[in-house]
Amino acid sequence: MKLTQGDPTDHALAAIASILDQGESQRKPMNEDKAPTLVPDGYFKMGPGPIQAIRFKWTVRRADNDAYFVDETIGESSAAIVGGPMTKEAAVKLVDERESDAHQRFEQLRHEMAGRATALDVIGKGGGDV
Repeated sequence: MKLTQGDPTDHALAAIASILDQGESQRKPMNEDKAPTLVPDGYFKMGPGPIQAIRFKWTVRRADNDAYFVDETIGESSAAIVGGPMTKEAAVKLVDERESDAHQRFEQLRHEMAGRATALDVIGKGGGDV
């Protein structure tokens, strides 16, 4: 991709696109269609993205009274936002839905950024007079 001289936005978009491309190649496919029938304490899923510090994580935990809670955190050191009490089925469903929504939003953002990078490439090559 050819960048215009001196525009920091172009450089930032190129860097982000590069990070996203690397993250995509390192991501392992997940079988989202199959929720476990038994939910052990500690069932979790993580959101997408190449930067651990801003990645969402949802963890199911069981209380002493057999009620289940979902802890949602961002990165390694954030305080959890707690959802519950709920049944184990509801907890699994919540975790799976949140993870699926995060992947959809991530893919939408990634496609938007790729489109902008392509547009900047066309403009940089003098094709802006379409």
